[in-house]
Amino acid sequence: MRTPNVTVVRACLRGGAGGSPTAVVLEDDTAGPRLGDDERRRIPVEQGTSHAVYVRQDGDTTELRFFTAEGELPACGHGTVAALALLAARHGGDRPYRATLRAGGRVFAGRAERDGDRITAAFDPGPVDLREPTAEERDLVLPALGLAPDDVGPDVRIAGVGRERVLVPVPSWAALAALRPDLDRLRAACDRFGLLGAYVHSAPSPEGALAARMFAPSIGVPEDIANANSTACLAAHLADRGVHRIAVDMGDALGSPATITATAGPDHRVELGGSARLLTEADRPTG
Repeated sequence: MRTPNVTVVRACLRGGAGGSPTAVVLEDDTAGPRLGDDERRRIPVEQGTSHAVYVRQDGDTTELRFFTAEGELPACGHGTVAALALLAARHGGDRPYRATLRAGGRVFAGRAERDGDRITAAFDPGPVDLREPTAEERDLVLPALGLAPDDVGPDVRIAGVGRERVLVPVPSWAALAALRPDLDRLRAACDRFGLLGAYVHSAPSPEGALAARMFAPSIGVPEDIANANSTACLAAHLADRGVHRIAVDMGDALGSPATITATAGPDHRVELGGSARLLTEADRPTG
């Protein structure tokens, strides 16, 4: 099998550190035929990342494809941040980088701007669909997370941008940190309903600050350091309650703090943002 040129990008940094390591492959730079899907699934395993994004120029549009070890995803928010960061770094110059992106059958705009060795990216993840969970969805997903109905209240939602996932509120950051889900049970529940995973979040502060954890064993990611598309789903949900800007901290339970920002309007349109840094050889562990 070929090993293409891979850049690891830490996406959705917090204070310039942490973030979610994401493998980015510019397929236009890969010699020979395009990678097969088996090879695309192999790359995140080899690189020690949860996700990989494959980037290919198609005329004026940049195509993105996202993979975990389990297979392809229709969308990946932190993968999009990582791709935009690498494209902006290659573009160079002081002016903001802008791109027309295509992923999951959708065309959308993205932009990125350099600030020293960090690059701040933003994009439109697409419209968010929200619905109430069925009684069966609640009855299977919540116990798998170790939560009782009284632990979460009535505000659980099923939200979709690319693929549905469940949004689960808990009353405090401490309750979030204490979660110890049964991942096998959660995977079985998510597989049954076709859900991407469970995004558990605290209540927002008056300034829109909150924390979240994303459990997605169905796609081979027991816990995600940063899940931007789920943050977009939450932003759309909270916009119905008058909260239009949020900053979500993730990754603390995994030792890699990350932050994702989102702004949402009443029409459930969202702009996601995050900062990123390209890893150099000096950043990689040795020995």
